[in-house]
Amino acid sequence: RRDPDCMVIADELPTDKPRFEERYGESFEPLRAETFAWLKTQELALFPFIAGVQGMGMDALVVAPANAGFFALGLALLQGIMDEKALSPDFDPKAVIFVAPPFRHTHFKGKQMVVHNRRPGRHELFSYNLYPGPSAKKGIYGVLLALGEREHWLTAHCATVQVITPYATKLCIMHEGASGGGKSEILEQVHRQRDGALLLGTNVLSGERRTLVLPHNCELRAVTDDMALCHPSLGKNDGRLALIDAEQGWFVRVNHITRYGTDPNLEKMTIHPTEPMLFLNIDAHPDGTALIWEHIEDEPGKRCPNPRVVIPRKAVPGVYKGAVSVDVRSFGVRCPPNTMEQPTYGIVGLFHLLPPALAWLWRLVAPRGHANPSIVATEGMSSEGVGSYWPFATGRMVDQANLLLDQIVATPRMKYILCPNQHVGAWETGFIPQWIAREDLARRGGAHFSQEQVTPSRCPLLGFAM
Repeated sequence: RRDPDCMVIADELPTDKPRFEERYGESFEPLRAETFAWLKTQELALFPFIAGVQGMGMDALVVAPANAGFFALGLALLQGIMDEKALSPDFDPKAVIFVAPPFRHTHFKGKQMVVHNRRPGRHELFSYNLYPGPSAKKGIYGVLLALGEREHWLTAHCATVQVITPYATKLCIMHEGASGGGKSEILEQVHRQRDGALLLGTNVLSGERRTLVLPHNCELRAVTDDMALCHPSLGKNDGRLALIDAEQGWFVRVNHITRYGTDPNLEKMTIHPTEPMLFLNIDAHPDGTALIWEHIEDEPGKRCPNPRVVIPRKAVPGVYKGAVSVDVRSFGVRCPPNTMEQPTYGIVGLFHLLPPALAWLWRLVAPRGHANPSIVATEGMSSEGVGSYWPFATGRMVDQANLLLDQIVATPRMKYILCPNQHVGAWETGFIPQWIAREDLARRGGAHFSQEQVTPSRCPLLGFAM
């Protein structure tokens, strides 16, 4: 799992993040030189890739010790790998990742650490850990955010899906949120019971179960899983937000897959892979088949809450290729159970409609919410920060907030909803609220409701309820 506060800034450019010198009391330059000296003694794995998308990202390079091959594999699956023999003569890496895992223990007391050093003409990223999350994935996210900050565009923290109804109509939904907010899950088909019904929820007090019969699912075409380039060149000037996937592979969390048959599509994809995949925190054995519901244990009887699999984008059946224009922007928040005896903030209904101003505020706060599976040692509702990507950004919060506001103002045709997961009141729901919202909105042709169909929520921050 990703340690909180595992990123520092080594340069003097504007930032709201902790600087290396402030935290450790000395310049980063000696450690930078020591890192290079150590790398010179190692057999290295070095390969080029594109951070982002050709023409909308930057040339990049990774320098890692060869015995950290699984890290290099993870990075290659997530960001892609270029054939060095086919490199263009004008290939010029503007971002470089240097991987030095032992320094985590020799210099940082066992804590994961990623250091960003924004030098003139080159963004250096020093990964002092082996977990792909903070560096191979989110480190590159920070590089793209820094590029977008200079060029006035965003890389959104979202999953995007094109939904095709049984009536052949289409709706594109972009689902945002902090880690654990349901981004990867919006790409999954709704989970069904043995009899084909949908389990809406189980009451945590009485054990009552409520189900729904839905004869046909909508068809899903995944577009993005976590990082979406919202580059201005993609827009059609139609009032909608246009985006394209910023990744070549997806870092899919499978903590909710606890038994065979939970998600047949994902299980088939990982049991019979068409491309190499990387499994993390999965209890697998050499020459065996990795089963995504067999999670390792943090301690006897306590399953790891953050099992992952890195799936190459091209291995996803029906994946959408190219840019899309979004119809609905959804935001997910993890909610705890809420009862009269133990009141909490778990008061969000199945889904709520938000005006653009409230949608912006939710994205400024980006609450992590209940039982977050991706972050170590957090309790209650804490904030992930602007856009829910703030932990990975290298600059100033106000600049990212203004970029997000400008994006919302520039796309007036967008509709916004808020979706809870895990609980609705006293009902344990998992991710069923966002799946029901997706199916309902697609069949409606979007988030179009008359005044008679909605009412102001009792809590103004929740916009309008059904």
